[in-house]
Amino acid sequence: MKSLLCITLISLTLAVSAYSLPTSSPAPATAKVFANLGSNATLTCRLLSQDAMAFGNNGMRVKWSKVADDESLNEDVMLSMGFHKKSYGNFENRVFMQELDNEDASLIITDVTMDDMGKYRCEIINGMEDTIQEITLEVTGGLTDGVVFPYFLSVGRYNLNFNDAMQACLDQNASVATFDQLFEAWKNGLDWCNAGWLNDGTVQYPIINPRGPCGGTKDGPGVRSYGRRDKMSHFDVFCFASALKGRFYWLVQPDRLTFDEAVQACLDDGAEIAKVGHMYSAWKLEGYDRCDAGWLADGSIRYPISRPRKNCSPTEAAVRFVGFPDKMQKSHGVYCFQVEQ
Repeated sequence: MKSLLCITLISLTLAVSAYSLPTSSPAPATAKVFANLGSNATLTCRLLSQDAMAFGNNGMRVKWSKVADDESLNEDVMLSMGFHKKSYGNFENRVFMQELDNEDASLIITDVTMDDMGKYRCEIINGMEDTIQEITLEVTGGLTDGVVFPYFLSVGRYNLNFNDAMQACLDQNASVATFDQLFEAWKNGLDWCNAGWLNDGTVQYPIINPRGPCGGTKDGPGVRSYGRRDKMSHFDVFCFASALKGRFYWLVQPDRLTFDEAVQACLDDGAEIAKVGHMYSAWKLEGYDRCDAGWLADGSIRYPISRPRKNCSPTEAAVRFVGFPDKMQKSHGVYCFQVEQ
């Protein structure tokens, strides 16, 4: 039975992947869908022909893909033919066909992330009458349910191309911020002098106090933009971390730890070493406050201060960055994160 299913899925993949639009096909129908971060999104796609009999009887032959600027980089989302379904990559086990009736090829995306934002293509293959529709998914996530933070690598500032920036945020339990999120963060006081990637491929930075080293004083406060840049260019990145689904905490230890010892200490406590996104979420959304500098998963040392006081970020609430020390030094304690069970 398993072999038969594998053969069926392979046949499905070949059958749908082999399909391509005739050169004379009209432009696909387009629509736009809005979804909140973490919610479900329904991308509506229906057979346009009124003759749905063949569609239902022959089995639903549908291909969903996420469309890139370069069509050769399009990402498969789901293939469907009758009862046989296959999802791909980051969409695996997160996408489902709605199938309200024989004409319905709509896709449901669960637990929407910022990385899901973009254009999707629905291709229904139905004999001589094929349907192609495109839907743009816009994802919104205000700062009530997340926090924007600037990020750079241990090798120094301005070392991330666009793809590296996306991965860097993912590695810190976050996603690349949208312009709206950065703008909200700026309105809430984010002032940062280094330019970073946003998820639309632009490079921008938020300035509260205009000053010489940060673009000069000629322009007033605001989010300043370098515009859309070559994705191989190197900048920092602005990440967006959502509310925590677990517990962020300082692990009490009798001695200072090396990085490897810190990693192991969290594991021994039934947790993992915390990521930068975990710390920012706990600090901003939960008011976490501790004046102890500790290891995080990227090898950095940081500490979160919600109540400014002497010797602990005296002038502002902030996540304080100490640096990237030698990982072999027994220099600090550690912050851990325990996933919600």
